[in-house]
Amino acid sequence: MLPKYKKVGKVLSVSMVAVLSLSLLAACGKKEEAKTPESTDTSAVVATYDGGTITANEFDMEQRVMKFLYPEYAQMMDMDDFKEYLVKQEVAYEYLSGKATEEAKTAGTKAATEQFDKMKASVQADQWTEMLKAQNLTDQNIKDYMTRIMTVIKDKETGVTDDAIKAEFEKNKDQFTTASVRHVLINFTDPKTQKERKKEDALKIAKEVKTKLDGGADFAEIAKKYSEDPGSAEKGGLYENTPVSTWVDAFKEAAKTLPLNKISDPVETEYGYHIMKVEARTEADFTKLTAEQKESLKSQLAAAEIDTFMQNELDKIVKEVKLPKTEKAEEGTTEGTTGTGTEGEKTTEPKTDDSKGTDTKTDQGTTGTDKDATTDEGTSSK
Repeated sequence: MLPKYKKVGKVLSVSMVAVLSLSLLAACGKKEEAKTPESTDTSAVVATYDGGTITANEFDMEQRVMKFLYPEYAQMMDMDDFKEYLVKQEVAYEYLSGKATEEAKTAGTKAATEQFDKMKASVQADQWTEMLKAQNLTDQNIKDYMTRIMTVIKDKETGVTDDAIKAEFEKNKDQFTTASVRHVLINFTDPKTQKERKKEDALKIAKEVKTKLDGGADFAEIAKKYSEDPGSAEKGGLYENTPVSTWVDAFKEAAKTLPLNKISDPVETEYGYHIMKVEARTEADFTKLTAEQKESLKSQLAAAEIDTFMQNELDKIVKEVKLPKTEKAEEGTTEGTTGTGTEGEKTTEPKTDDSKGTDTKTDQGTTGTDKDATTDEGTSSK
């Protein structure tokens, strides 16, 4: 097992629990029609494990499906150690799906079909076709991948107890606590000049904003005039009925603890200073969870069990991995490379259909960084 990528694996499995929504990048690469698969796979074996093998063709398919569903990982696909992780992940799901009960296989097929249909319906038909062509895939290729993942998750869900679900809820209350918050952000970077602003200067402006609000100024109007958060300024600084878990820590804690309708002192985050007012808050209560929310918690526990298997058991099952090394461009040349060389540090997390406006990069100062979608705590799936 490669500890470097263990959090990536968790993201890739957990993100299948919710309805997958694609990062709708423009389709790129080869545009050939998907080829009809040959009846016999004669490609080289790239991984051997207890009870089976993964061929080069099967692994190539896995990579193309991954690029389709998780384009944020595309740049990592040329890294030899990441490819080794991916082939081991493929082994894990092949191995575990093969041991799943018939009930789990039926439930997995049903869940995958439902998710696939919702995912496809969220994309325009011509764009969907182009995206498939870009990776030389068919609908069935995507369904097969999703069915394998969901079969394993459904199989692991059978061992999840009600007590375990409640304990998981207690650890993740923020996931179910929502708040309606207005805020004014004074950024550490001047949005007009793009120059760094001294902390003391940002704090001075934030205090001036608070003074105006304490004096009775309309919060929405002040936010439109002063806030430097493009994700909320035009909405009067409002994020409405938003899960507090989507926000960075300092903002989240203020949203959870501020008295309702009280103007806060400046709250510092990595983005700048915020003047906040919590207009409404719904505290999480296990007895009030919907069946769908409890099912989500069950799936999280199942995904965590899969992650534990991959960390602790997988290397005992994998007998051999023989992946060809990625060819490197000759030093001193630019052939085969693009960009500035820093693109690999910029990734986005896989998105799900319950994402709100706070999950976008433009919602400065509120959105948390999903470090689970990165490698070495610095890499995403969303």
